Amino acid sequence: MFETIRVEKDKLIAVITLNRPPANSINLMLINELTQVLDDIEKDPEVRVVVVTGAGGKGFCAGFDVTDAENAGQAGPKGRAMMTRIDRFPKPVIAAINGYAFGGGCELALACTFRVMSEEAKTGLTELNLGIIPGWGGTQRMPRLVGKSKALDLILFSKRITAKEAFEIGLVDRVCPREALMTEVMAMAETLSKRPPIAVKAVLTAVTAGLQDGFEAGDALETEGSAAASTSKDAIEGFTAFLEKRDPQFKGE
Repeated sequence: MFETIRVEKDKLIAVITLNRPPANSINLMLINELTQVLDDIEKDPEVRVVVVTGAGGKGFCAGFDVTDAENAGQAGPKGRAMMTRIDRFPKPVIAAINGYAFGGGCELALACTFRVMSEEAKTGLTELNLGIIPGWGGTQRMPRLVGKSKALDLILFSKRITAKEAFEIGLVDRVCPREALMTEVMAMAETLSKRPPIAVKAVLTAVTAGLQDGFEAGDALETEGSAAASTSKDAIEGFTAFLEKRDPQFKGE
């Protein structure tokens, strides 16, 4: 169905694989196809968690495909919109960084909810080596994760850091051996998929709005989300399961 990505569903998890090995670089077609998939997944009640990874064992994503330069005019704003969409997605998105993630590939990982990285992988916003700057939100998301000074150090010097270094500065959430990466990520995704969907969406929406639009915007959405979650059937199930000393079975209702 798609030329540049693969989509597989496992229980309540959708795994999106960038399928342009070995670099899995981003061109206009990939942006369009990934945007379409995100539209479909957002509407699909059978998907509660999204995993993004790269095909092959070498690269997660090398960023924008310079051979698609003729479409750069469209890829710029469309890529930016796609990254914002991922950042504000109402379902958790986990980046399974199975290889190098540079430039736009690093920006893709930054836009995800969580980042799990293979021990052998490296990452960095390396755009200044080409005389350009991160253009898909990297200058904004990197400082939010690692702080202004460290982000500027990484960006201005185009540093390529190891998984261990990325974990130590808070750029990624977990590091594991390459052979265990997808097992670790899928276990994390499965746990998330069992969380109450209405409450998860409310938390993601409020936290993101607070960071990007300010405290008052985030606080207003927290109030709205709290009302929606507390009056849901999931809330009744949660309290009932607690009293009955069993695991809750949330249905997103």
